[in-house]
Amino acid sequence: MAGTGAGWMLLALCLAVTVSPGRTGEQLHVCKESEYHYEYTACDSSGSRWRVAVPHTPGLCTGLPDPVRGTECCEILTRNGMGSAFSCKAGEFLEMQTQTCRPCAAGTYSLGTGVRFDEWDEVPHGFANVATNLEVDDSFGDAAENCTASTWVPLGDYVASNTDECTATLMYAVSLKQSGTVTFEYIYPDSSIVFEFFVQNDQCQLTVEESRWMRTTEKGWKFHSVELSRGNNVLYWRTTAFSVWSKVPKPVLVRNIGITGVAFTSECFPCKPGTFAPAAGSTTCQPCPTDTFSGKGATACQPCDPDTYAEPGSGSCKLRPPCTDKDFFYTHTACDANGETQLMYKWAEPKICSEELPQAAQLPPSGVKMRCPPCNPGFAKGNSSTCQPCPYGFYSNGSACLSCPEGTEPALGLEYKWWNVLPPNMETTVLSGINFEYKGIAGWEVAGDYIYTAAGASDSDFMILTLVVPGFSPPSLVLEDTESREVARITFVFEMLCSVGCELYFMVGINSHTNTPVETWTGSTGKQSYTYLVEKNATMSFTWAFQRTPYHEALRSLCYNNCSLALPLPGQVLRFEFPSLGMGAGVDTRPNFTPKGLRYSHHFRLSLCGHQGRKMASCADIVTAGRGSPAHVVTSYVCQAILVPPDITGAHAAVSSQPVSLGDHLLGVTTSSVLDSIVSPPELFPPSHPDLPDIIFFFRSNDMTQPCSSGRATTIRLRCDPLRPGTGTLAVPRLEYKYSKLVMDTAARESEATSPDSCAIMEGEDTEDELLFATEMSLFGKLKALTAKRMPDGFDSVPLKTSSSSTDREL
Repeated sequence: MAGTGAGWMLLALCLAVTVSPGRTGEQLHVCKESEYHYEYTACDSSGSRWRVAVPHTPGLCTGLPDPVRGTECCEILTRNGMGSAFSCKAGEFLEMQTQTCRPCAAGTYSLGTGVRFDEWDEVPHGFANVATNLEVDDSFGDAAENCTASTWVPLGDYVASNTDECTATLMYAVSLKQSGTVTFEYIYPDSSIVFEFFVQNDQCQLTVEESRWMRTTEKGWKFHSVELSRGNNVLYWRTTAFSVWSKVPKPVLVRNIGITGVAFTSECFPCKPGTFAPAAGSTTCQPCPTDTFSGKGATACQPCDPDTYAEPGSGSCKLRPPCTDKDFFYTHTACDANGETQLMYKWAEPKICSEELPQAAQLPPSGVKMRCPPCNPGFAKGNSSTCQPCPYGFYSNGSACLSCPEGTEPALGLEYKWWNVLPPNMETTVLSGINFEYKGIAGWEVAGDYIYTAAGASDSDFMILTLVVPGFSPPSLVLEDTESREVARITFVFEMLCSVGCELYFMVGINSHTNTPVETWTGSTGKQSYTYLVEKNATMSFTWAFQRTPYHEALRSLCYNNCSLALPLPGQVLRFEFPSLGMGAGVDTRPNFTPKGLRYSHHFRLSLCGHQGRKMASCADIVTAGRGSPAHVVTSYVCQAILVPPDITGAHAAVSSQPVSLGDHLLGVTTSSVLDSIVSPPELFPPSHPDLPDIIFFFRSNDMTQPCSSGRATTIRLRCDPLRPGTGTLAVPRLEYKYSKLVMDTAARESEATSPDSCAIMEGEDTEDELLFATEMSLFGKLKALTAKRMPDGFDSVPLKTSSSSTDREL
């Protein structure tokens, strides 16, 4: 039986080499070693298998090496031949010519029982890259796009998805000898694309995982890991764009795919640019240090020229820019024996600017001496001239420790008035807002009577300051049934001076658990005091995180309608009551089609009035939310989402995606068709009652897009008809055919068509939402490390297409 299997394999190989479409009559050359690789056949019932040569591209050459009997399936490979475990160690590869494990050469590495794909100059061997049409309506047959070229595109460090309505799938099949994992990093910035990752076993059954639908990323690369079972596994990265707007969505990016659980790798991977492996048998490549670089497969890094610089892990060097006053900061030295401190200027690290270039700023001279500020209250200078806490029973205003009068005791607490040095129970760092990695540099600097955020960090970075208090001594017993459970309080004074947008987060952690956001301040803020009450006697961490953000705060309305209106008319006053519009009503359009034929519909949510002006209508992006994870939700007076039917996405129900706000604040409620330059065209609606005017709500949204640089505007027209008593209805108006055609042409040709002449919601506008700042989940989840990984001493180890007809919904 084993011989029969081998003969069939030989026949198959012979056919693959000699029968090649398009090569008839051509003389094939003898295959070079670089044109084929070795693989093992599957093990048969007797535990035998063969080593066969497989061409990289069938039909290009002939004369492959003959198959030879391979190692027995139960036999073991080691560096010198047979041994005690069927695997090659990390840093080794299986040399198929001799079928023994060999160390990787310098400049290369291997994982032993794993493979990694971190270079994407081309699609790596073993990956399949295909694209297909998903669902195209028959009436749009002429518009259906040929999807042949709509595949994933390798772009060096990562591979990028398609951005059209074709379905692009990147596949990789792997056979595992033991349970393993697949890991990768991805950027998924645009919910206009549906991105899913899933695994099938050799019975074509999906593996059980929390969700195949990936969540959008707010900033930077996100890590994803899925467990794999022993045996055959097929991995799928799949994308389909459902953008009904004129703007091409941003692609999904994937990099650093790693798979563990294989028995061996038959080749070593070259170190990618910016890394190196100095010795043979490396299990990984080391990143190049600062101001050095390397090319692919390097054994060492090369220094940059003096007028250039490089960040760690760089494949090339960049020219140094001239220094400015933003590249340095000032601080103070510790007090000396004479009670003096020195003002010191320092370059922000890492220093990338050049002082030698024309008009470059120079570092101001350091060393100017000044008197030290007094100690903070509760402290006094000891013999070493440093500030020491007063012993129990004593108090201090910062100059000397005095004994409390008889019959009194000191009021315990910490008060930081002077900032010559950072207190021992405080620490500062910088958290990158791009990849959420700590930079190991100070984010705040002391400045005598205040502390400030340091210069030199990029606008997206978070400057972190953390205070840890191991516990409290409440002045009296706190009873569980009392109304106030205050055991302590923290008060701080601050101000924010921002030339662009900025945010300050104040967060609290209890017993090294996750930091919880307590308060957020946005934009320039005058000097003010804030107090937080502590209601639990535990180890507390208080964290301040400041971020400069390149946007300005949106305006907010203080006006609202209480779901009623009194309309004075000649000889009478009409009173309108519409409480149902404050509860959150919704309406869907009938199916629409993108220019390429994919089906979708629109879903509107309305909460026009009441609730003291709070916005109650919400639209969600559930396609990017994993099981148990919160969906991205837009809350407004009027919002809209795209509904993609389940037969398009494969989900169990219609998928809500791409939510946008159509009304952030109320401009007014009137019977006029024009308010604040916003027009509600009467001709879009059926004729109204001759004696009863329509009531029109005017809203505006500050979400700006390229066609709508001043934001969106929305009008809702209410009509009372005495001839139709009972439950009211919601209807989406039918637009004129001419305008509908303009919108569809604009979306189909994208930027080639004439721009629409208004910013109404029924417009082929660009719905791209700029990724302005990290979400709370991303930031607060990362800041958890500031308390969760502490040492015992408390410190780190350091737009819509127009509807074909109106759709009604009862209220």
